[in-house]
Amino acid sequence: MTDTTQQVALVTGASRGIGRAIALKLAEDGFAVAVTYTGNAKLAEQVVADIEASGGHGLALQADIGDSMSVTQLFNAVQEAFGRLDVVVNNAGIMQMATISSDNVEVLDRMLATNLRGSWLVMAKAAEMLGNGGRIIALSSSVLAKSFPAYGAYIASKAGVEGLVKVLANEMRGRGITVNAVAPGPVATEMFFEGKSDEQIASIAAMAPLERLGQPDEIAAAIAFLASPQGSWINGQILRANGGFA
Repeated sequence: MTDTTQQVALVTGASRGIGRAIALKLAEDGFAVAVTYTGNAKLAEQVVADIEASGGHGLALQADIGDSMSVTQLFNAVQEAFGRLDVVVNNAGIMQMATISSDNVEVLDRMLATNLRGSWLVMAKAAEMLGNGGRIIALSSSVLAKSFPAYGAYIASKAGVEGLVKVLANEMRGRGITVNAVAPGPVATEMFFEGKSDEQIASIAAMAPLERLGQPDEIAAAIAFLASPQGSWINGQILRANGGFA
């Protein structure tokens, strides 16, 4: 699809919200971008159209990050289309509220299957395919520090992701590959606003000393820094992009 001298980024869950902003920012920075989605091809194709309208190169690919075969097919498709892969950003994830009770163990299973198992599969395949100087970037969450009721399954899954980041950074010793995570605080996305009253939104926004929600572009900027030459000495770290939320 494109010149194999151009660097290539894969961004999972990039059809909307933070993932969309990441894909657009990396394209702006000169990467060809593979945009993955789970179910909404139209939104993913619009992200690609926006990238190409600005002179970039993009490709929309469907993938279920919790499924090993799907992840393998995804990485193979990126390699076939672009001839290389330099940066992998695992943004895809789900969030479902549930108290810690015997009745809600299925919620835990779903959250771990996508957020933790999915991160393992994507990060593992990235580790297999990236060459010297590659970047692996996961998405965690700053809500880990808050321990809010009903966030147990989500926090457990993201705490696991942070553990994987630190271990994989050590496992990449000698290969020149960095492994980091960005842990956003509350960000003004469709997923964040869903089901919340104006009062709840205002209350959450006020928790950070900056007294506002983050914007998807601000999280994308943090990702872009880690993917850039300027981020080459950052490794095994969790960057909490949250306005002081936690």
